[in-house]
Amino acid sequence: MMLKVGDYVTRKSYHNDMVFKIIKIEDEIYYLKGLNVRLYADSDLEDLQAYDREEDVELEEPFLERIKPTSLERNDYFYLPGKILHIDGDNEYLSRCLKYYEDANIWAAGVLEKESNISCRIHDLLEEYNPNIVVITGHDAYYRKRGKMDDINSYKNSAYYVEAIKEARKYEKSHEKLVIIAGGCQSDYEELIKAGANFASSPKRVNIHALDPAIIAAKMSLADATKEIDLKGILEDTKYGKDGMGGIITKGTMYVGYPR
Repeated sequence: MMLKVGDYVTRKSYHNDMVFKIIKIEDEIYYLKGLNVRLYADSDLEDLQAYDREEDVELEEPFLERIKPTSLERNDYFYLPGKILHIDGDNEYLSRCLKYYEDANIWAAGVLEKESNISCRIHDLLEEYNPNIVVITGHDAYYRKRGKMDDINSYKNSAYYVEAIKEARKYEKSHEKLVIIAGGCQSDYEELIKAGANFASSPKRVNIHALDPAIIAAKMSLADATKEIDLKGILEDTKYGKDGMGGIITKGTMYVGYPR
């Protein structure tokens, strides 16, 4: 079997449960990035199986159909959805999230930045864009060999997310004036929430879908600013539900006016 950079594959040892793209081949090691899940991995050739695009290993189409943004009613009222600033450590996932916001007719600005640098830039970015919602995401992982699950040093990027959240909360302390959505795959959920996030990954340390932070951001953007959100309902719309994302009850960010 000949595989090259850019090909799509699955891993036999994981029952072909996830689709990856080959991003690098070095010393017979194949470096992979999740096609839909915010995950990096590596593998040898023997464990890889070429992905047939006619298959639907992750049942992606039903998921994408389920999360399609709904249009606001065309009636006598006008709507002012919350503005989104999306900061992402992965360019492909960032582009995909921005397309999701565009399809929902939500104003959003996207910034590509390494997870380790977000805390240094976030204050200036918040001042520049003045969003109602900020997404801080990219990649993460929990490494069992580094330590226990409640030790933030056991994670690839969780400490960087915590620093960024704290800097954002220095800029705006209110959880309702600035909604923060933070984390990647397997992030230290408890520490992200304690740092000041409204929503974070990952309560059960599972991987999250590339669109999960954007799904929540869009829901918050289109939620009434005078009413408390349906927290469970919002989380259920993400790929892995409450296992992958959690959060706190707060109010939405959209204002409704009259007349149009």
